[in-house]
Amino acid sequence: MAERKTTIQDDQSLPIIKKCTLMDVSRSTLYYTPVEQEPDLEELEIKKEMDKLHIKHSYMGSRSLRDQLVSKGYKINRKRVQRLMNEMNIHSTAPKPNTSRPGKQHTIYPYLLKNLNIDRANQVWATDITYIPMARGFLYLVAIMDWYSRKVLSWRLSNSMDTTFCIEALNEAIVKYGTPDIFNTDQGSQFTSDEFTGVLKSKEIKISMDGKGRWVDNVFIERLWRSLKYEEVYLNAYDTTKEAREGIGEWIRFYNHERTHQSLERKTPEQVYLNSRSIKELAA
Repeated sequence: MAERKTTIQDDQSLPIIKKCTLMDVSRSTLYYTPVEQEPDLEELEIKKEMDKLHIKHSYMGSRSLRDQLVSKGYKINRKRVQRLMNEMNIHSTAPKPNTSRPGKQHTIYPYLLKNLNIDRANQVWATDITYIPMARGFLYLVAIMDWYSRKVLSWRLSNSMDTTFCIEALNEAIVKYGTPDIFNTDQGSQFTSDEFTGVLKSKEIKISMDGKGRWVDNVFIERLWRSLKYEEVYLNAYDTTKEAREGIGEWIRFYNHERTHQSLERKTPEQVYLNSRSIKELAA
């Protein structure tokens, strides 16, 4: 239920009690001033450590993460670890029983990339969300990547795990680069939502979704997160969203335009993407 906002004018037209009665609000609500809650610095530190462990050992579940944290001196139980994993949107990549069951609320689409020869830009795009620790808080980062060239086509930061910032990144990528044949995601609620899949369907883009726990299906973005965090995020305790946006933006620019990749024959993602697009346009 959405929060109702009520305004009562401070004048002498009616007694305050009468105004509250007519508006059906309590007097205590009228005099209440919300207090901004300070972030739990200990919990932020634990989340940062969990993020590092997950990036390095993505197979670890709540038990293993708890054991690692306890060995580092943190007083924490498995239930709290599970809650923090949920808040951070991190999951063990180890195989689990019954992981092929589709979600009840949204349609789960089949995985379309098995045995597919991906040989050009804009053939397949992929996306994922990761946790970004800050000095006194945290953000979520979504990125959209061209699978063939590894180029980051668009990205967005958000302080909540909603669908809006994912759709904004998707729309930006489409406006700048056109549409892919296939768009691959995991089964996260942001990507299985009717709002997100609706954009893909409206552009006649085929939807592909990873099997749960199959981190290898999105391995290129997982590698992107690891490089970004060790080369930029963990080295800078961002104080503000602006600082995070500037730092991450500069690193992604470097990644796209200057960082060469062995798997791309020592070329940059930008070079591979533009070269592939040029070949396709000449052949058309």
